[in-house]
Amino acid sequence: MTSILIIYTGGTIGMKLDPETGALKPFNFEQVEQEVPELKKFSYAIDTISLHPIDSSEIQPQHWLQMAEIIVESYDRYNGFVLLHGTDTMAYTASALSFMLENLGKPVVLTGSQLPIGMIRTDGKENLISAIEIAAAGHVPEVCIFFENELLRGNRTSKYNAEHFRAFRSDNFPPLAQAGIHITYHDELILKATEKPLRMHPKMDTNVAVLRVFPGMTQAYVESILSIKGLRAVVLETYGSGNAPGLPWFLDLLCGAVDRGLVLLNVSQCHTGMVDMATYEAGRRLMQVGVQSGYDSTTEAALAKLMFLLGRYDNAGEVKKELALSLRGEISI
Repeated sequence: MTSILIIYTGGTIGMKLDPETGALKPFNFEQVEQEVPELKKFSYAIDTISLHPIDSSEIQPQHWLQMAEIIVESYDRYNGFVLLHGTDTMAYTASALSFMLENLGKPVVLTGSQLPIGMIRTDGKENLISAIEIAAAGHVPEVCIFFENELLRGNRTSKYNAEHFRAFRSDNFPPLAQAGIHITYHDELILKATEKPLRMHPKMDTNVAVLRVFPGMTQAYVESILSIKGLRAVVLETYGSGNAPGLPWFLDLLCGAVDRGLVLLNVSQCHTGMVDMATYEAGRRLMQVGVQSGYDSTTEAALAKLMFLLGRYDNAGEVKKELALSLRGEISI
C-alpha cells in the first residue's frame, strides 16, 4: 500500500480558534483526520509526526536538520513526504532541504495555508489534500512547494503575497505541475530520479550575510557587513541584471573582501530575470573585482546554497566552482 508521512512543523495550517479566547492556537495534529475528514477517503496509509510547533519566523538551520533527519530515517518506509510549514520561511526551508537531501528519489512536498484549517474559507484543506496526492503519485522526486493549485520547485520559489491565497511565485521557472480537475505534470521540467542512495548533508555554515544595494548606501553600512567576524560569504542584492554603483570606495571594499577569501554572490533584486554582469559597465566592474554571478537564483536559494557549500568546503575556490553549477535545478545555466 502507498504510504505517506505528514511532518507537521507549525504554521497557520495547524491552528484553530480557541472558543474561549478567540485566539489562534495549535491543535493536536495527530488528530488531523478530525479536522480534515476528507483524508479518510484516501486509499493511502497516512502517518503523521509533529515537531514542537514552531512559528515559521522562528525557523533556524537546526530545524532544517530535524526535518531532514526525519525524512532520511523514514525514507524506506514511505512513498512520499508532506511537510506542513508556516509560509514566512517556507521558501528558505524548501531551498535548504533541496541541498541537504542529495539523490532524492521521492517527493518532499511543502505546503501550508493563509487561513487556519479550521476556518470555513481556509485554503489549508485543498493545499493539504493535493499535496498528499502529489506525494503519493511519486512523479516529482524533488523538494517542492504546493500552494494555490501550483507545484513549484522549492529552490525556485519566494513568498510573494501575505494577503492572497496565491502566496508563492516562481517567476524564473515554470510550475512542475498544476492542479485543476486533474493534476497535470510537466515531466520535461521535473528532475529525474537517480539510482544513487539518498545522502544527507547535515552541516550548514551560517557565516553568510545579505548586502542589499540601494541609492544612498554609506561606506559605513557596507563596511559593517563585510567586516562581520567569521563571515565567509555575502549575497549581494543588486539592481536589474546585476548592476551596482561604481563608487570607488564600494569597489575597493568588495575587492578587499574577495582578497580576504570572502565569496560574493550577485543576485538581482528583480523577481524575474538573470544576472548578466557582462552587458553593462556597472556589472562588469563587479565581475572585475571578483563578484560571482548568481544567475537567476532567488535570494533564499542563494543563501541556502552558500550555507550548504560552505559546510562542505573550507576552500573558497571549491565553493565558487560549485556555485557556477546547477546542483538541484536552482539556477538556469
